[in-house]
Amino acid sequence: MADATTSLTGASPAQLLTLGLFVFGMDTIAYSDFQRRMSWRHERSDRFKARASSQFTGPGEDAVSIAGLIVPEVAGNYGAITTLIEMADTGGNWPLLDGFGTVLGHFEIDRIDQTHRTVLAGGIPRAIDFVLELTRID
Repeated sequence: MADATTSLTGASPAQLLTLGLFVFGMDTIAYSDFQRRMSWRHERSDRFKARASSQFTGPGEDAVSIAGLIVPEVAGNYGAITTLIEMADTGGNWPLLDGFGTVLGHFEIDRIDQTHRTVLAGGIPRAIDFVLELTRID
């Protein structure tokens, strides 16, 4: 029998988000924070003895920030960060889809921040905090 939550929402519990062929999930990277900043452009022209006129000129920046914690003993693996770094090194862009399959647009990887926590012998971190910054390019 299907999980009640899955059947109601249509979302897969294993897939949180997809960037190209990279799937964010419990076995790769399960993020805790997803932030999207969207803007729109309005050009203004000064007018004598009146408020400035405004004209809508189109969409502005669309940026996504994904943050979380990788703890391989619980969820995620260190190889997933390496995969994202390799994707960023190509300079390419990929479609970003949410867990429902909705395409949010094509995004490029601008930045990956990592913080290694509780470093063990051999320099292996017990956990990695990460922040992934994406910008829409389509």
